[in-house]
Amino acid sequence: MRIDLHCHSTASDGTDTPAELVRNAAAAGLDVVALTDHDTTRGHAEALAALPEGLTLVTGAELSCRIGGVSMHMLAYLFDPEEPALLAERELVRDDRVPRAKGMIAKLNELGVPVTWEQVARIAGDGSVGRPHIATALVELGVVPTVNDAFTGDWLADGGRAHMEKHETDPFEAVRLVKGAGGVAVFAHPAAAKRGRTVPESVIAELAAAGLDGIEVDHMDHDAATRTRLRGLAGDLGLLTTGSSDYHGSRKTCVLGEYTTDPEVYGEITRRAFGAFPVPGAGGA
Repeated sequence: MRIDLHCHSTASDGTDTPAELVRNAAAAGLDVVALTDHDTTRGHAEALAALPEGLTLVTGAELSCRIGGVSMHMLAYLFDPEEPALLAERELVRDDRVPRAKGMIAKLNELGVPVTWEQVARIAGDGSVGRPHIATALVELGVVPTVNDAFTGDWLADGGRAHMEKHETDPFEAVRLVKGAGGVAVFAHPAAAKRGRTVPESVIAELAAAGLDGIEVDHMDHDAATRTRLRGLAGDLGLLTTGSSDYHGSRKTCVLGEYTTDPEVYGEITRRAFGAFPVPGAGGA
């Protein structure tokens, strides 16, 4: 089985629609794909309606979190999307995205970059607006050559000249909410230092004690030495280890199935979840 547990669609900051994503996942030879858009489940219905035969969809979301001034992301799998407490927190985070984006645009304007809200809104379309959409605008304007080049201290990285903070969930609260909604919580790319500051391993240990299920180890932002270190840490803490592409369509260079999750780990995730269940495709539209 080939299992990719971290992908994005146009419901947040990917470039594939949810329907295109599942069709592309099947074409890439995946058996299981997770749709984990940022702080939203809005793409699930479209993905399910288009799910090809032979591909199983894991519903989820990537939750924006922050602790000690460090931004981090929590992958939530197979939770009940209508559970009131987690739904309310997702809406809080989502509702802060527009004023945050407008604030970053204002900072860019002060730095002499002629980006506009209209440009960013066009790029975001119906998705939850975020930094990748602003980064794409910077590419369009010729300010940076690629989206990744916008995520530096000069521009949009945490602490960068044009960065602004948004409402983000305390990760311990995120774990509690995800588990309360019947889901499974996995810390996304925990050592992706190129994105900015990372949380110390002591915090990961505390999260494990609080119910964290796993950490994403095999990821494009982790080199071989980092993956080995994280796998050892997970073993010490009794955490599951996942692998995934963090696919965003054409917005990033990663491809579907670039990294994958062990079938035994996937089986354990499905055993732990009770808020929702993986859906096998029957041949969608």
